[in-house]
Amino acid sequence: MPVSFVPALRAVALALGLWASPAAAHEGHDHGAEAPAASTANAPRGASRSEAFELVAIARNGRLSLYLDRAGTNEPVTDATVTAETPEGPAEATPMPDGSYGLPAHWSTHAGEYEVLFTVTAGDKSDLFPISLTVPEPPPPPASDDAWATSLAAAHDFRRHIEEADPLPFAVGGAGFLLGVVVTLLMRGRRRVPAAALVVLVLALALAPKAFAHEGHEGGTPMAAPSGQDLARRLPDGAIFVPKPTQRVLAVRTVVTASDIVSRTVELPGRIIPDPSASGVVQSSVGGRLAPPESGRFPRLGTRVKKGEVLATVTPPVQAVDVSDMRQRQGELDQQIAIIERRVERYRKLAPGGSVSQVQLDDALAELKGLADRRAALDAIRQHPEALTAPVDGVIAEASAVAGQMASPGVQVFQIVEPSRLWVEALSFDALATGQDATARLADGRTLRLTFMGAGLADRSQAVPMHFAVQGAPPELRTGQFVTVLAALDAQQTGLALPRTSVVRGGNGQSLVYEHTAPERFEPREVRVEPLDAGRVLVVSGIAPGKRIVTQGAELLNQVR
Repeated sequence: MPVSFVPALRAVALALGLWASPAAAHEGHDHGAEAPAASTANAPRGASRSEAFELVAIARNGRLSLYLDRAGTNEPVTDATVTAETPEGPAEATPMPDGSYGLPAHWSTHAGEYEVLFTVTAGDKSDLFPISLTVPEPPPPPASDDAWATSLAAAHDFRRHIEEADPLPFAVGGAGFLLGVVVTLLMRGRRRVPAAALVVLVLALALAPKAFAHEGHEGGTPMAAPSGQDLARRLPDGAIFVPKPTQRVLAVRTVVTASDIVSRTVELPGRIIPDPSASGVVQSSVGGRLAPPESGRFPRLGTRVKKGEVLATVTPPVQAVDVSDMRQRQGELDQQIAIIERRVERYRKLAPGGSVSQVQLDDALAELKGLADRRAALDAIRQHPEALTAPVDGVIAEASAVAGQMASPGVQVFQIVEPSRLWVEALSFDALATGQDATARLADGRTLRLTFMGAGLADRSQAVPMHFAVQGAPPELRTGQFVTVLAALDAQQTGLALPRTSVVRGGNGQSLVYEHTAPERFEPREVRVEPLDAGRVLVVSGIAPGKRIVTQGAELLNQVR
């Protein structure tokens, strides 16, 4: 009988070994002493570079994918002619829809080292690119005749099915099974050891997957399958590997740095204001009630108007006392007009006989005309409102007119602005190089070119106001917008000018730029920068001239992990 215990004990040891092996893992690691990570092996590739171009060849599935870029800017070259001397003979590459070039390469499916010579002709330039390709041996297939490996795989498969199943039926069935085992042990004491081994086996199968699992891990998590394509990733030394196809998607562009002497710049707060010569305000000279023009509606915001166009009317109010005085004055004028009219009529009858001179008749007529004009002016006060007209051509920028509203003298009713003629008013606290143009940066990163127009001689809050005209103002620009003006100082400095998009923030807050050190390799460089203008910064330390620095796509590269 003792010999019969051996198989049961072996089964128990096997089950405990399968579930105990992940227990060595601790929080933050995969189970196993050295769990293999996902495959990061790249496809066989080679690269070559000349003064004008850079060529990368990638072998995959019996074909070569060729990526041709300009050496200085990393811009794809899609109109070139590429021929190759391959181990199978000469061949010509075919342009592909993604901007690359394709070339059949059946020889690349066999392991070995291959030398391929490419000839590239683009425009009036022609270069030779020798590239070495190393195709590694494929990994050996796993052995399938080992009995222990087969048993281990079967045990892992059984464990996976248990973990994926609903635990409630297993709990109920296991409890019943254990109860039966306990009853059997009590009734048959001579076979306690095999029964005890069976109980331990059931407990290991039912409880071990949960007992040995750690926080944030599952004992049965399958290993990641190897990737079938090259992926961008950050290397252990901090550099970033970015395959050429990914660079095309991210539109990565570079520039070769060059040292230069530039003027120091300072950032000034500013805001958009209208050009005084191309803008105007509409105000009422007298107080009165607003009314729309003959069209029946006030001009809306953004409506373009012409100089002299009537925008609104103002009807002066007439008080009750004024009405009484006007009526009394009208009565007096009417009485005087009636007397003068009778006098004129009499003079006309007597003038032909010589009883009245012609001079007396003319004076009476003139007096009658004056009284009639004064009477008509009184009527016009209540009948003809004041017309508010546009002083310049432009667009309605502000409007506060409402039908029936009382307008006060000197209060703005409309503001008219010409959108193509805008200025920037900045406040300077430093001595600027007067007469020099500047640039401005909007909140969304867009830049404006500014022309210096003049500076004030009187301080405003201990600052000097400066005016700049916006060159080619975009149509969406609005008056009152705040901008950052970058103006030149008298002092000069030496450095490397780069676009602002080249500088990104590292994990520690340090300013970084990415240097293109190899066709598919980018290395971060810590730099110290100062503002140069709205679109560029000046790198004063960290990199040397002649380096290829990323100017577009740096923010996306900085997110690769």
